[in-house]
Amino acid sequence: MAVTDEAIEKIKAMIVAGELRPGDRLPREADLAERLGLSRNSLREAVKALSLIRVLDVRQGDGTYVTSLAPQLLLDALNFIVDFHRDDTVLEFFEVRRILEPSATALAAQRMSDNDVSELRKVLASLTDDASIDELVANDLEFHHRIAAGAGNALLCSLIDSLSGPTTRARIWRGLTQAGAVEKTREQHAAILDAIATRQPELARSWATVHVAGVEDWLRVALQGT
Repeated sequence: MAVTDEAIEKIKAMIVAGELRPGDRLPREADLAERLGLSRNSLREAVKALSLIRVLDVRQGDGTYVTSLAPQLLLDALNFIVDFHRDDTVLEFFEVRRILEPSATALAAQRMSDNDVSELRKVLASLTDDASIDELVANDLEFHHRIAAGAGNALLCSLIDSLSGPTTRARIWRGLTQAGAVEKTREQHAAILDAIATRQPELARSWATVHVAGVEDWLRVALQGT
């Protein structure tokens, strides 16, 4: 593994230094191994590892290329790791959401276009009074995704989207067991939307904090009682 790690670091250094840019094709395996002072086997293992985390794209019969290195692409590796979360770590995901989402919501209040605000309003309005818990959660995920996208930062949006999955089951659980959870969610979403629509970033930040922290606090108490 130490040899493979060294090979990974050397390829990474070439990318960071700009010797290899997004979309570039890597030199032939034999040439690159000689250039980096590596065995072809260790280079092969490094390429395999870097392709798993979407830094390199191995195309059979065509060669190996540097990917676009776009944040959304690189965060696929985070999504893979997140899938292995345990129920006893879900509070940690909520804590990170509570740090990131209010900031994204404040940015959305400054940067979201009027058209995107109108579309966000449609998402909120599409949640009917007789909506099922599954429909509520799907609406909640869409609502928060649009706000994260509206923040105008692709990396921040990807991080928030990655963190949404592990908290979905907790949202369903809350909707099924806590009286008034659906109404409270709609009211808080409406308050967040109004703050964004009226371009009040700090108010939007505050409402987003209240919203995420409310679910987090409910979950903490619920887990203590199980």
